[in-house]
Parts: sequence; C-alpha cells; structure tokens
Amino acid sequence: MNHMNSRTVVGLGTATLLAIVAAVVITSARKPVIEIAERAPYAFPELRDHINEIKWLTIVGAGNTSLVTVERADQGWVLRERSGYPADLGQVRPLLLRLAEVRLREKKTANEQRYAELGVEDISQPDAQGLLLKVGGLAQPVQVIIGKASARGDGTFIRRPDDRQSWLTESTLSLVKEPAVWLERNLADIAPGRIKEVVLHRPDGKTLRLFKQAGDANFNVADIPKGRELLSESAANGLGAVLSGLRLEDVQPARDAEPPADGKTYRARFTTFDGLVVAITAWKQGDKHLGRFEAGVDPALAEAYIQSEQAKAKTDHEAKQSKEASSETPRPTEPPPLAVSDPVKDREQRLAALESELAPLKQRFVGWTFTLPAHTFRSLDQSVEDLLKPQERSKAGGKKATRSN
Repeated sequence: MNHMNSRTVVGLGTATLLAIVAAVVITSARKPVIEIAERAPYAFPELRDHINEIKWLTIVGAGNTSLVTVERADQGWVLRERSGYPADLGQVRPLLLRLAEVRLREKKTANEQRYAELGVEDISQPDAQGLLLKVGGLAQPVQVIIGKASARGDGTFIRRPDDRQSWLTESTLSLVKEPAVWLERNLADIAPGRIKEVVLHRPDGKTLRLFKQAGDANFNVADIPKGRELLSESAANGLGAVLSGLRLEDVQPARDAEPPADGKTYRARFTTFDGLVVAITAWKQGDKHLGRFEAGVDPALAEAYIQSEQAKAKTDHEAKQSKEASSETPRPTEPPPLAVSDPVKDREQRLAALESELAPLKQRFVGWTFTLPAHTFRSLDQSVEDLLKPQERSKAGGKKATRSN
C-alpha cells in the first residue's frame, strides 16, 4: 500500500511539472512580439555618451561643397563661414542629441543605381540631393549622407559614404544648409521702459528726438511744429522699442563692410535712464540693410540715476517707518534697504550691474557689421513728419489747414 502511494505521488508530481512547463510555453507564445523583440539598433552608436567630446560638425552639399562648419572655441560654438561669429547653441545641441538617439528601422537598397531615389547618392555628384554630415573630435568620427524623408514623413533615408547599404531611420533627420540660420541671432534686448531718450539723424539732415520722464508710458517728441499733433499718444513708442528683442539676419567682419564714403548713413543713439548708451550707424547696400553698433555708459547720467534712486529709497523707507510708528498695532521694524544703510556699497553694486550688462554687448558688437531686419531699418528711417497727423488743404484757397479734433 505504501509502495503504491509513493508511485502515485511521483506520477502526480511529474504530471504537475509538465503542466506548468506547458503553461509557461503557451503564455510566452501568446505575448505580443513587441515585448520580446529587441529594440532597433542605434544609427550612430559611436555618439552615445560622447556628445561633449565633439569638436566640430560640417555640412557638405552637392559637388563636395562645404556649406556649414560649426566648431567649438573657447567662448563656445562658432561658425567658420562667418569668421568665427558665435553659433546658436539651440541649433547645434539638439541636432547632436537627435543623432545620438536616432535608430535604424529597416534596410533599403544597396544598389548605387537606386541611391538617387532615396537622396543618398555620392555627395561628390554635382546634382546630389542629400547632404553629407561630418562630426569630428571623436575617437570614431561620424560621416553620414542624409537623404529624403520617407513617404509617410516618419523617417529619413541615410547612408554612410563608405557603406553600400542604405537605411530608413525610425525618426526624421534634417539639416539646415544656410549658414545664417546657424548664427546666434540675438543682438540686444533692452526693454522700452528703460529708454530715456532716442535721437535719430537721417542722411538728409533731419533729426528726430524722443524723450521720456520717469514714469511716462509714452515717448514725447521734440520740436513738433506749431499747430501739428502726433498720430496718437503712442506714435513714437515703436522707435523706442527697437532694442527690445533685436535680432540680426546675418553678419560679416567690419573690415568687409564699411559705411559709405559719402556719409549717407542713419545714426541713432539710445540712452537708458540708468546711463547705458547704444549707438547705431546704419546704411543701405543694395537690397540689404547694414548696421554697426557701439555700447557704452554715460557716467554723469549713471551717477544721477543712482543718486535719484537712493533718494527715493530713503524717502520710501522714512515714510514706511512713520506709518509703522503711528500704527496702533506694533510691527517688527524692517531693516533699511542697502541704498539707505550703505549708499556707497549700493552705488558700487549698481555700477557693477551696469558694467556686467555692458560687457557682453561690447563683445557682441565690436568688429562686426550686421545685416538688420527691414522693419528695424524702417524704424531708423523716420522723421518728425512720419509721427504727425497729416495736414489738410482748405477747399477754398488750397492752403494747408491743421485738422482739428
């Protein structure tokens, strides 16, 4: 009886084990393929974890024409085609990160006769459609021809120049071949509320001066002819905002683009309440609008501004103290601001802040001539008349009569 029980137990145990194994096999077979399939390989594994080692990248077009070269310098990324002017990190780094993450979806043709269909033909051909990207500074440099996007637009055809095999990537890749697009395009960003005065000098000798007092919402216009009035209270505010979010379109060394010898330039001087000064000399060259910039500080104006701010801080602090003293509910006395407790240190900090704003402007401006947006140039090409309501002619004698409101 015991013998029979032992055999029965062994049999049941074996049957149970077989059932468990069968269940595991069936369950595994029913799992979606995506859960057990390996991820697609990276297109450029040599870039993984080596982004910060990259020293340069070059984009080459048809006929082996070098179009864009961005390289690392002491001050950051610069553009070789623009004589080392700073490049836009917002263009460079996202491209490198995208390259490091892109994966290969599937093999495409290895027949060089069909490369043109995908835009991955040899870049030395004069009519090559793709762009060759070279990435240097790595132990394993990267070179890849980036061709057309797939019909569905969710991938890009690529091929390494030394490999006959072409591929379709899992995500899109694209390159910008215009050098100007790679530039750091921010020139200045000074809020209109900081501007105290703007003076324009046109080539025809006409001058336009705008000015504000502290707290004014709109710019005043000097020398308005008698009987005339502004188009609106805010008519001059657009000119006062020229330095707010100002961007370049292109750049070249100053030696390669000098102002006209005849002196026909548009000159503008922007002065802030705290003494920062930005001067612009602009001119037309063909269909382009060029300009040079200078930045500095008006010491007298900076000093007057500091004294004014310190006096205001003292008045405000004393008023607050007086109010707290007369209050029925005692409150902890707040310490005076630095402008009151230590005017000398406050002055030093204000001047240091002004200098820290001035330094990068100088670095950006000196030695360069910029191509300016057309709307910026139009702002510099204004006279008093452009800001005034037009005059009407009388029906009787044809003489001008000021419009009444």
